[in-house]
Amino acid sequence: MDKQTEIELQAAAFRRLQQHLMQDRTDVQNIDMMNLTGFCRNCLSRWYQEAANAKGIEMGKDEARETFYGMTMDEWKANYQTEASAEKQAEFKVAFEENVANKG
Repeated sequence: MDKQTEIELQAAAFRRLQQHLMQDRTDVQNIDMMNLTGFCRNCLSRWYQEAANAKGIEMGKDEARETFYGMTMDEWKANYQTEASAEKQAEFKVAFEENVANKG
C-alpha cells in the first residue's frame, strides 16, 4: 500500500471513530472512556490540536474541541454529560495521571 492511501485510510477510520463517538454513542460518558481505556473525546480533540500545531496551524483547546465535537463544550455538556459518581471521579484522577499528566 502506498503512503497516501495509508493516510487516507487512517483519516477515514478517524472520521468513523469521531462519528461513532459524537453521533452513535453520545450515551457513553468521557469519564467512563477515560477510566476504561485511558483516553476520551477530549484526548482525541487534544491530539487533533497537537497535530494542527505541529503543522504550524494555531489552534487552541476550545477550538479543537469545538471542531471535534461539532459544538461547544458547554453545548455538549448540556446535551449529553451526566453527573459522575465520587467513585468514577476518583478512578478518573488515577486514569488521568497515568494516561495524560504523566505523558508530557
